[in-house]
Amino acid sequence: MSAELILALDQLEREKGIDKEVLIEAIEAALISAYKRNFGLSQNVKVTIDRGNGEVKVFAIKKVTENPINDLLEVSLENAKKINKKLEVEDVVEIEVTPKKFGRIAAQTAKQVVVQRIREAERGIIFDEFLNKESDIVTGIIQRAEKKNIVIDLGKTEAVLPPTEQTPDEEYRFNDRVKTYIIEVKKTTKGPQIVVSRTHPGLVKRLFELEVPEIHDGTVEIKSISREPGSRTKIAVYSKDPNVDPVGACVGQKGTRVQAIVDELRGEKIDIIKWSSDAEEYISSSLSPAKVIRVDINEQEKSAKVTVPDYQLSLAIGKEGQNARLAAKLTGWKIDIKSESQLRATIEQQLLNFDGSYQSESQSDETSDEEQEIN
Repeated sequence: MSAELILALDQLEREKGIDKEVLIEAIEAALISAYKRNFGLSQNVKVTIDRGNGEVKVFAIKKVTENPINDLLEVSLENAKKINKKLEVEDVVEIEVTPKKFGRIAAQTAKQVVVQRIREAERGIIFDEFLNKESDIVTGIIQRAEKKNIVIDLGKTEAVLPPTEQTPDEEYRFNDRVKTYIIEVKKTTKGPQIVVSRTHPGLVKRLFELEVPEIHDGTVEIKSISREPGSRTKIAVYSKDPNVDPVGACVGQKGTRVQAIVDELRGEKIDIIKWSSDAEEYISSSLSPAKVIRVDINEQEKSAKVTVPDYQLSLAIGKEGQNARLAAKLTGWKIDIKSESQLRATIEQQLLNFDGSYQSESQSDETSDEEQEIN
């Protein structure tokens, strides 16, 4: 050990941001273990490193007694006085016991500790960096598959795309570049573990923020997103500036902006809807591309009955009810969709029921009058 070690630690402190004092204390603790492993486990020892020249010294810590029983842990008062005349019985004395060949062991131990601490520091830096990127998009290269997990190289570290966060029917091929959404960053003994997603609605939101400057600068706001990954997404947008069309801003000239997002999502369809504070208008828009004739809302139950033309019913409901399901999730309202003919039939039935009920009451009144006349 020498002054070169101290110079190396100073350089590490500047370049890696690792506190030199913390490193020296870690080396001293490791040297105690190394000494005991090589020169005796029974001793109580202390290791010090000179902060100026890097010199290492080992001291045995012993208790001063009149009649020492264990020479490894105790020292006689007579011998203690030779070190320091002020020492008395029951005092603790430090006696240098640095072995002649300890320098090589110390150098190896110091190297191991420094390498380990550098690795830990780098892991800590990576962890902090990606912790700040939680709920954000990262771009990486697909490396391999491990037990259905897709491992993605992010440059400084790797991320895991678990099966539950993979888009159905999407192929993940080696060396493909892919954008993912960070959902969790965990600290582990092997370094930071980063879990990413291709199914999270936040991925769509971040993609729109990247592609649409008006969303990035806050002019256009994303109010709500409902998504069925790999199939269809509905996104409700609102413009704070009356001169800016929020839907047009998201679509872009000739659809270039939204098309870039569709391409990134491997062909997933995207419906962009203008958000409105008027529930009827908002619900009507949410069922796009279907056209809506009327919307009757129930504020208490937060439900809506929607009427569409007969030829638009299947479009409004969507394949396996997808369009209606996404609209309900987007708006937060329960939506019941009926065609014009279904609504007409319902009204006619209600009128028949009402008319029948009215006739029954009239007949009952006539019967009562006849009974009174008989009596």
